Amino acid sequence: MPTLHTAAEKASILSEALPYIQRFYDKTIVIKYGGNAMTERHLMEAFAKDVVLLKLVGMNPVVVHGGGPQIAGLLQRIGKQSEFIQGMRVTDEETLDVVEMVLGGLVNQDIVTLINKHGGRAVGLTGKDGNFIHAKKMLVKSKEADEMLDIGQVGEITSIDPEIIQVLDARDFIPVVAPLGTDKEGNAYNINADVAAGKIAGVLQAEKVIFMTNTPGVLDKSGQLLTGLLPREVDDLIADGTISGGMIPKVGYAVDAVNSGVGTAHIIDGRVEHALLLEILTPEGVGTLIRRA
Repeated sequence: MPTLHTAAEKASILSEALPYIQRFYDKTIVIKYGGNAMTERHLMEAFAKDVVLLKLVGMNPVVVHGGGPQIAGLLQRIGKQSEFIQGMRVTDEETLDVVEMVLGGLVNQDIVTLINKHGGRAVGLTGKDGNFIHAKKMLVKSKEADEMLDIGQVGEITSIDPEIIQVLDARDFIPVVAPLGTDKEGNAYNINADVAAGKIAGVLQAEKVIFMTNTPGVLDKSGQLLTGLLPREVDDLIADGTISGGMIPKVGYAVDAVNSGVGTAHIIDGRVEHALLLEILTPEGVGTLIRRA
């Protein structure tokens, strides 16, 4: 049984969360779920509990998930080599079958099951359901020559019809979205989960879009966490080399979301247990916040 001191501390923590619960009541929070938070069981359980709690206190979480490690694992088991061009998985027809099986089936339903296990009402869907993510073939510019490369069934989002998400939110369900889309001819496309989360957040005019990663967030050259960044400050940090490598596209998606009307974008460390609650319901947070001026 907890001591009175411990109980009082817990009550104080809950009380400190009240202003944030009030501020974000009935607001949409889009969460891109990936990285270690999606592969380590104790972090998966903590994530599911966090999402359920956010829903129960009146917020509207929308989960958009990736599945890169799971896709790579299944491709390896069937003897197919993963190939990437400029960070994008080359997706031929056989690879697309695996992507659809993993994202739309295995991973999506695992997340739905976990959320429901902890008292939520999650519904799994892909961007193909209700035809809500419209896409076209993405071409990637070659680094070696002035030409565009075809990397298969990788999609670029052209538009989003948010009605199915809005209907689920209104009925107190938690949408769990696999980032697949279709074109007018019914062709399916594999879509980057970060891009899908940012675009969905923009269309929904979400209060927040949160990108869960395997890093603490944006760090300065001394390794200290940076937060409260404006888009122009992000540009400066890229220009002077502070932001580099794989973090460049991540902050780019965050800035794009903010510029499209999302209240704030967050890059947080999914390796931290209950990272979502720490970022949303505490003044300290646990990652990098990017906001409009």
